[in-house]
Amino acid sequence: MSLKVYVDRLSQPSRAILIFCKLNGIEFEEVNIDLGKGQHRTPEYQEVNIMKQVPAIVHDTFKLFESHAILRYLASAFPETADHWYPKDLQKRANVECVLDWHHSNLRRGSVGYVFNTVLAPAFGLPLNPQAAAEGKKLLSASLATIDTYWLQKDGSFLLGNSQPSLADLSLVCEIMQLEFLDEKDREGLLSPHKNVLKWIDDVKSATAPYFDEIHAALFKVSKVFEKRRSAGASS
Repeated sequence: MSLKVYVDRLSQPSRAILIFCKLNGIEFEEVNIDLGKGQHRTPEYQEVNIMKQVPAIVHDTFKLFESHAILRYLASAFPETADHWYPKDLQKRANVECVLDWHHSNLRRGSVGYVFNTVLAPAFGLPLNPQAAAEGKKLLSASLATIDTYWLQKDGSFLLGNSQPSLADLSLVCEIMQLEFLDEKDREGLLSPHKNVLKWIDDVKSATAPYFDEIHAALFKVSKVFEKRRSAGASS
């Protein structure tokens, strides 16, 4: 069965799926859907994902969207996947599910709300929204604090006290990497109070090397463009 993965590497959940596939030796064809060019709104792509979002997959004739659903499916469909990503033990699996469910309504909502309305909105032809940015920042800060004091436990380097990363670790760290779009002072202000989070990010990067940096290269490149624009604006 052939696997096609439809992604934009500037999309945080897209990156999580690409890294996961590479780490687990899953063969796939990467199909780039450029969000900035509106390729997610074409009739052809709507045949893949009617919601007009990335990521999405087509596995032979089976179509699926929503990043967490995709990660769970891939972990189950490909037997070469290491158990620590999505444990067969029902209680351990339920704990991973719990973090993934929490992610979308907390960390992701806060991150997207803040970064989009602080930096990215003009790239999509939309105005910045300071009120939405403030609300996003509040939720993002609270979410980082929850990870630091609750989801990260003392008896392991990864979420839930685990000694190896799960789908939740990969998904959440890729989300946090979106903060690279912010200016350095702002980013450090958000992350520096959370020492456990900072160590955990480094642990996930190490555990997913070399693919983590490879897949994030596009993000780092574009973030530098935004940084140069900010510097030019400050100079003028």
